Amino acid sequence: MSGPQIAICLIVLGVTVFFIWGRWRYDVVAFAGLMAAVVAGVVPAADAFDGFGHPAVVTVLAVLVISRALANSGAVDAIAALVVRASASPALHVAVLAGVAAFLSAFMNNVAALALLLPVALQSCVKVQRSPGLILMPLAFGSILGGLATMIGTPPNVIIASYRTNTGGAPFGMFDFTPVGLPIAIVGVAFVALIGWHLLPASVRKRNVP
Repeated sequence: MSGPQIAICLIVLGVTVFFIWGRWRYDVVAFAGLMAAVVAGVVPAADAFDGFGHPAVVTVLAVLVISRALANSGAVDAIAALVVRASASPALHVAVLAGVAAFLSAFMNNVAALALLLPVALQSCVKVQRSPGLILMPLAFGSILGGLATMIGTPPNVIIASYRTNTGGAPFGMFDFTPVGLPIAIVGVAFVALIGWHLLPASVRKRNVP
């Protein structure tokens, strides 16, 4: 391995260790990793911040703003009330939120779907006196699984589609991912709703009940 390859491997390993440790915020660790790559010379200083202009980053920032606006407008309370009516049991609560997240993330960025539903999930937990720890991980899985079904559902699909177009291949269509992604999403959401949430530690399921 060359010097730059060794350096980038060590940086990625170090960043991963700090992510797992969880002592520092993820954004601080990621930024420190970027700075380390610049100092090591594996990322040109002039290109260090190009990633902040990527559509995926801009999308994440935009949907977080939209999520806050929806919460402040009262729309979240109205949606949460509908979710509560269909959340008599923990399994049904998980199924409803994970299913809605999967559906939305198939037609919009999965990070956007998660950001929109996150305040709804937390508000519904408050209303039914249920721990958010029971809902949040299934919600994340639901948004990821639904994003597999379409080209725009998840950033990797968008990036791959763009790369294929740039290299001269025929561009992927909106539903080219669906024959594989949709069955995986359906089976995954069903597993999360019926079995997956039971695998969470009891301490997580019962902790921080509002």
